Amino acid sequence: MSESTPINPNSQPTEAMDSVKPNEEITAVSDRSAKTRQLLGMKGAAPGEKSIWKIRLQLMKPITWIPLIWGVVCGAASSGNYTWTLENVLMSAACMLLSGPLLAGYTQTLNEYYDREIDAVNEPYRPIPSGAIPLPQVITQIWVLLISGNALAFALDVWAGNEYPTITTIAILGSFIAYIYSAPPLKLKQNGWLGGYALGASYMAFPWCTGHALFGELNWKIVVITVVYSLAGLGIAIVNDFKSVEGDRQFGLKSFPVMFGVTKAAWLCAIMIDVFQALIAVYLITIHENLYAAILLLLIIPQITFQDMYFLRDPLKNDVKYQASAQPFLVLGMLVAGIALGHAGI
Repeated sequence: MSESTPINPNSQPTEAMDSVKPNEEITAVSDRSAKTRQLLGMKGAAPGEKSIWKIRLQLMKPITWIPLIWGVVCGAASSGNYTWTLENVLMSAACMLLSGPLLAGYTQTLNEYYDREIDAVNEPYRPIPSGAIPLPQVITQIWVLLISGNALAFALDVWAGNEYPTITTIAILGSFIAYIYSAPPLKLKQNGWLGGYALGASYMAFPWCTGHALFGELNWKIVVITVVYSLAGLGIAIVNDFKSVEGDRQFGLKSFPVMFGVTKAAWLCAIMIDVFQALIAVYLITIHENLYAAILLLLIIPQITFQDMYFLRDPLKNDVKYQASAQPFLVLGMLVAGIALGHAGI
């Protein structure tokens, strides 16, 4: 009898399974990433969410709350009066709720409502153009967030013992600017300069002044400084425009990439982010806060590095990567500036 060669019947299936598993794992990770991006309101999300509360959260774009919450921290620092007591921690948390989930959530939901036609082109997976939530429910959410936010602002004025309702005034002004930013007939976002600065001020000046007013007395110097810092915020706002160039051009919105072209807009964005932070550092030198000024200048260097590595080379592809890499240094610089102002007693 001739000898037969042993056969392993499982060898090929095992190899096939080994080749499939990595692909399945990559797909699973990609799906989880897409769902996370969907929940946070980021570009490149996945459609198909069924939970109404997750859809409502997606409308509010939680990823945008972070700089506003951080602005409250910077304002508390610039007041020079913040101490680590339980009451102050609770007041700060309530102020972060006001600036982030409530009023930023209101702003983003309002913008989603008025941008639903543009989003159908740029981001069709968003909740409204995808049909995941009816328009009447979106309108209800806008009103609930608006009323809750302004009510909490008044409560914070009372809690802080402010003779003049400074926080309420800021909340009402911010709510109004959010409306004219998104809604016709003004629709400030149609113009890159007006819309970008309105967005920059909303992200930096308003929460900063709110945090300062919660623990100290808001004065014109702080207002001017935060308004100047908001010009760096205008640069950040321009970064957000690159994801929607085609839709903006189609619907006649004069965003910076549409007005100046992608390359020029990217350079303009980078220059504004760097120059206005440097101007704040120069101001810190004039009030003899040299150490904080030096730290702020050092924090600009990695931002310039990431601009060169990612953003200026391909802003359409690398906008999100640039923001994730560079913005931590910008927001840390804001806190450094806030601490310096508090230390100087401005």
